[in-house]
Amino acid sequence: MLTLALKYRPKTLNEMIGQTHLLGEGAILQKLISTDTLPHTFFYGPPGCGKTTLARIIASLLERPFYEMNATTLKIEDLRKIFKEYRNALQKPLIFIDEVHRLSKNQQEVLLPFMENASALIIGASTENPYYSLTAAMRSRSHLFELEAISQTEMRDYLDKVLEEENLAAEEEAKEYLVFSSGGDVRAMLNLLESAKAVEEPVRLPTLKKIRPHAMQAGSSECESHYELTSAMIKSIRGSDIDASIYYLARLVDGGEPAEFIARRLAILASEDIGNANPPALNLASSTLNIVKHIGYPEARISLSQLVIYLASSPKSNAAYMAINTALKDIQAGEIHPVPSHIKTHAKAYLYPHDFNGWVAQSYLTVPRKYYDSKQIGFKKTLWTWHEKIKGTSNK
Repeated sequence: MLTLALKYRPKTLNEMIGQTHLLGEGAILQKLISTDTLPHTFFYGPPGCGKTTLARIIASLLERPFYEMNATTLKIEDLRKIFKEYRNALQKPLIFIDEVHRLSKNQQEVLLPFMENASALIIGASTENPYYSLTAAMRSRSHLFELEAISQTEMRDYLDKVLEEENLAAEEEAKEYLVFSSGGDVRAMLNLLESAKAVEEPVRLPTLKKIRPHAMQAGSSECESHYELTSAMIKSIRGSDIDASIYYLARLVDGGEPAEFIARRLAILASEDIGNANPPALNLASSTLNIVKHIGYPEARISLSQLVIYLASSPKSNAAYMAINTALKDIQAGEIHPVPSHIKTHAKAYLYPHDFNGWVAQSYLTVPRKYYDSKQIGFKKTLWTWHEKIKGTSNK
């Protein structure tokens, strides 16, 4: 008997949930598939967003022989057998490799010539951005497309459809929990529903919570509350209110918000809102993110609390955030200036600062611009003093 997740797995592009940025009308991926011009492609995105399903649909639409593999168990000899079998075939196979971020360098090198010769269409999937795990040679022969977590609205519509098709009853609170606690993972939502309906019908919230005590992504029973609580914590830290920051952290922890998600948001804040006003803030945030990955709840709450108190107590500066944003805005507006000739590679006119006691006057931009504004808050005052002293040591 098919599980709900398998029974309701989309079989056509029109049945795919979400991903309108890739599969909507006029979207680039949709065009590449419909015109059979899709190159080797790697999909990445959170679990349950449709990566494997999409690969199967593509294989069906292109009427290609389909081979599904996992990078953790993939054997080079198996690949070579497939390539050999279709060496002289008119229709080349589609080879789908899940967890491509686990492909070894040797496995990637074996794939390269077959990708180059179009011996097969290679499609991979990963929950991690494969840009960092695939070699440059692999990336140059393929496209990378990011799939997004399914939205709350799309999840609810899909749930209602399944409940109607299966003639299943579920209380409203149970439906809300099925959606928000699954964090955009359709498979996880249907698996939870299937377990709950085996226990009772109509499906009720207490039963769901016994099976899945904590949400996989969200931190409250409503999507809006999840984002509002996270926003409230960040703004309280930015406003240096320690008690409010801890309160909202506690709300998120109690609501089952993943410790890693909280730590990631705090790491962003450490650079965006504190920066060089207190540089150790980023180090502590990085350490906390690493720690909570390994220990999890309930102990992770202590490390998160320590970090929140430290960040709320730190002097605040958004100078680094503003500097890079302003520079990017200039570049995107077309301000592309050539590198001055005297600082190009092997330029003979370049003045080596170490030959001048650490600093010498010379231009590094053809068009001078000011992006960084140090208000000398916290440690930034020390940094600015260092900066001015460096310039004061020149033997002009």
